[in-house]
Amino acid sequence: MFDGLSSWQGPILAVIELAAAAVAALAAHALLYSLVGRAARRTPGTLDESLLAHTRQPTRLLAPLTALFLVLPVAAIDAALSGTLRHLVGLGLIGAIAWLVVAASWTMDDVVLARYRGEGPDDLHARTVGTQIAILRRLFAVTVAAIAVAIGLLTFPEAQSLGASLLASAGIAGIVIGMAARPVLSNLLAGIQIALTQPIRLEDVVVINGEWGRIEEITTTYVVVRIWDLRRLVVPLATIIEQPIENWTRSRAQILGTVEVHADYRVPVDEVRTELKRILDGSKLWDGEVWGLQVTDSTERTVTLRALLSAADSGAVWDLRCLVRERLIGYLQEHHPDALPRLRAEVDDSRSAGSTRRAGSTGTRRAA
Repeated sequence: MFDGLSSWQGPILAVIELAAAAVAALAAHALLYSLVGRAARRTPGTLDESLLAHTRQPTRLLAPLTALFLVLPVAAIDAALSGTLRHLVGLGLIGAIAWLVVAASWTMDDVVLARYRGEGPDDLHARTVGTQIAILRRLFAVTVAAIAVAIGLLTFPEAQSLGASLLASAGIAGIVIGMAARPVLSNLLAGIQIALTQPIRLEDVVVINGEWGRIEEITTTYVVVRIWDLRRLVVPLATIIEQPIENWTRSRAQILGTVEVHADYRVPVDEVRTELKRILDGSKLWDGEVWGLQVTDSTERTVTLRALLSAADSGAVWDLRCLVRERLIGYLQEHHPDALPRLRAEVDDSRSAGSTRRAGSTGTRRAA
């Protein structure tokens, strides 16, 4: 009986040692971040607070793994089992370190954006920097992940011996993989090109495939466009480079809008033009720069009045167009109802008179 208990003492003691090491590492991590966090809140700037916020979770995993990696060789455990566990913990350490490196890169993102962040839709420089950082950060994360996977594979002896055979067939494999991964590679290269040339930026107003929306997210392979009705349009980056798109905020957010009103030929154009200026002056949506009213078309029944106006951004110009359209129609209804479109018909008096005479003679014969 005592022999059975003694056989379990070694594994139980090893488990206790490993658990104590992990708990001690977590406690030290919590204490360290608590002390450093208090000091960071007293200092100006966002670098230290951002670094603590982004690295807290990766280091919370890294601390106990490091403790286990150091305690395993001296723990009361079988050598073979210790080697296997140490290998698994080493793989975890590689992943945790890669996670920490990627998380730390977000710190530079916060620092740079805090420096260039501005207010208003015309802050093109801030959106340019934000777009570049977003794309480069994701490319960096993919690179770090690939390096971590490669290092993890090198820890397996079988993978090391497999390297020679893989190198022998690298040429054929490279061609096959290149053909299979051509869409992915084209999107990755397009992402680099977008980061450098800036055809689109975050929060740009664009029209893609007939859909109007704003650039919500730019990843390493695709762009997410937030449509005006809250749908999301996912567009591959290669499409942005290869196909034409409309960018309404490429150089500035200001945009022109038009309102067309069909009216009768008797419409007083000068009075309608004066009313348009009065409507624009009374609206906060108009930026006060561009306005005008012209007769742009005429048919056999109506003329087309086109009002030209400007606003600070696309959202404001849409609301202003709706306002101007409603007010102009109401103005014509109230002050010039005869200027509204109407259908004219011409009555031939000679034919009407002849029809009356024939009807009269017929009635006389019936009376006779």
